[in-house]
Amino acid sequence: MRLIAYTSVIFWLSVSSLQAEVSVKVGYLRQMLDRPPVLSNLDPVPDDLGLAGAQVGLADNQTTGGFLGHEYTLSHTDVPVGGDVLAAARDMLAVSSLLIVDAPAAALLRIADMPEAQGAILLNVAAADVALRNADCRANVFHTLPSDAMRADALMQFLVKKKWVRLAMISGAHDKDAALADVFRASAEKYGLSIAAEKAWNFDTDMRRNAAQEVPVFTQDLGDHDVLLVADTRDDYGRYIPYNTWLARPVVGTEGVVPAAWSPVVEQWGAAQLQSRFTDGAGRTMRPQDYAAWAAIRTIGEAVTRTGSAAPDVLRAYILSDEFELAGFKGRSMSFRKWNGQLRQPIPLSTSRALVAQAPLEGFLHQRNELDSLGLDQPESQCTAYED
Repeated sequence: MRLIAYTSVIFWLSVSSLQAEVSVKVGYLRQMLDRPPVLSNLDPVPDDLGLAGAQVGLADNQTTGGFLGHEYTLSHTDVPVGGDVLAAARDMLAVSSLLIVDAPAAALLRIADMPEAQGAILLNVAAADVALRNADCRANVFHTLPSDAMRADALMQFLVKKKWVRLAMISGAHDKDAALADVFRASAEKYGLSIAAEKAWNFDTDMRRNAAQEVPVFTQDLGDHDVLLVADTRDDYGRYIPYNTWLARPVVGTEGVVPAAWSPVVEQWGAAQLQSRFTDGAGRTMRPQDYAAWAAIRTIGEAVTRTGSAAPDVLRAYILSDEFELAGFKGRSMSFRKWNGQLRQPIPLSTSRALVAQAPLEGFLHQRNELDSLGLDQPESQCTAYED
C-alpha cells in the first residue's frame, strides 16, 4: 500500500514538473492616438481601455494554468502619439511571438508584414475595418474584435425582424463615419432593406444648447421612414439625435440600439460574473475593446491548455481547427473562421440600459454555422492568406 502511494506521488510530481515547463509570455502593444475634441465630454476614453480586459483574461488563464502548471505573464508597451510603433513591435516580438495589437489598421498591417512577425500570432483587438478580414488580411493576424460588417449585419437582422424596412441615415464628416456608412449601405442591400434618404452631419456648434432647435430642422427633409440609422464613430453628435428628430422614429446604429461586441447590460449566460470580475479589477464597466482583449488572451489560454504547448505554430493550428471553442459568455461557443482569422461571435444589440436582442436572430440560418450569417462569409471574402 505504501509502495502504491509512493509511486502515485512520484508520478504526480513528474507530471507537474513537465507541465510547469510551459511558460507563456504575451505582449500587449498599444499605439496611443491623438483624440480630437468632440461635442460632449461626458464619456471620456478610459486610460486602460483594452488593457484592462487583457488583465482580466490573464487572471483567468492563471487560474486554469495554476492547476496545469502553466505560467502566464503579460507585458505591455504604450507607443506615444507619433512614436515608432514598428520599433516597439520589434522589441516585443524579440521576447514573445504572441502579441496583442491595439492599434489602427494601417499600423497593424505594417507590424504584420515585419520579418520579425512572420510565424508570430498577432491578435487584433482595436481595428474593425472590413478590409482586414478581406483583401488586406494577413495569415499571422487573428481578429477578436468583430468587424464593422458583423455589427451591421446584426443590426439589419434586427430591423428585418421588426419589419422596419424603410431606413434613413445620418453620417458624420469624418473618414471612419463615411466608411461605416458604406458598410451600413452594403448590409442593408444584403438584407433587402432600403436607405431612402441620407444626410451628412455638418454642425460644429455646441449641441448641448442647440439640439432641440437644430436637430428637428436638420431631419425634417429625410421623408417618411421606419427607423433612423446613425453613423457616428467618434461618439460626437449621435447622442443629440434621439427624441429630437422631426418624426418620432427609433434610432439605431452608433446611438439608440447599438450592435457591439459587448455591453455592460449583458447579464445572461454567466456574463454577470465576467462583468463583476472586470468591474472589481478595473473600477469601471467593460467596453467592447476590453472584451476583445479579454477574448484574445483567453484564446491563447484555451489553445495552450488543450495543446500543452506555447509554440506559435502549434497554437495557430489548434486555433483554426474544428476542435477549438471559446466560451465567451454570450450563449454560444465561439471559434475562428478558417478563411480570414475572424472570431465568430454573437453580437448583442442593446440600449444603454437593457439588452434588446442578440444576433444571429432566429430564422437567419446558415449551411455551416449561424454565426457566419454575420459579416463576410467565405464565398464573399477575398482573403487568400489562410489558404493552405
